[in-house]
Amino acid sequence: MVAVIRATVPRLNLDAAFEQKNEIAKAVEDELEKAMSAYGFEIVQTLIVDIEPDIHVKRAMNEINAAARLRVAANEKAEAEKILQIKKAEGEAESKYLSGLGIARQRQAIVDGLRDSVLAFSENVPGTTAKDIMDMVLVTQYFDTMKEIGSSSKSSSVFIPHGPGAVKDISSQIREGLLQASSIKP
Repeated sequence: MVAVIRATVPRLNLDAAFEQKNEIAKAVEDELEKAMSAYGFEIVQTLIVDIEPDIHVKRAMNEINAAARLRVAANEKAEAEKILQIKKAEGEAESKYLSGLGIARQRQAIVDGLRDSVLAFSENVPGTTAKDIMDMVLVTQYFDTMKEIGSSSKSSSVFIPHGPGAVKDISSQIREGLLQASSIKP
């Protein structure tokens, strides 16, 4: 019987030996049946309860299994982090898209309001031009900006030209910027 085990087990690696306990038991049973049938015994079944490798081999197998599980866990963790980053990026993209829509609507409302104001002002005050009205809107915006800067406790130093010609300078700078931008458009 020991010879059968010694002949069968060395052909297998350790994992296969654990997996093929039934085949090893069958080989032992066949060999015992041959040996014992001469004496009138019949072997019904042999049972291999456990395969007990050397303690160092067991430790090495446990380390291999632990390393494999750690590798799988690391892959799963990396995949989860990847999914979180993708979802975060998708959320940020959606937020920026919606913010852009909000800004576009706000600017459209400002343009519509300015157009309505210019039309209403030019109808109610004869002799005014669109330039006069826009200059007046710029002055109003300028003073609103100055008021906001002055009333905000969070602002630090802001240098804005202020004087009799400051609004005219700002107005001409804005107008020049708009003209340059429109001349660049294809």
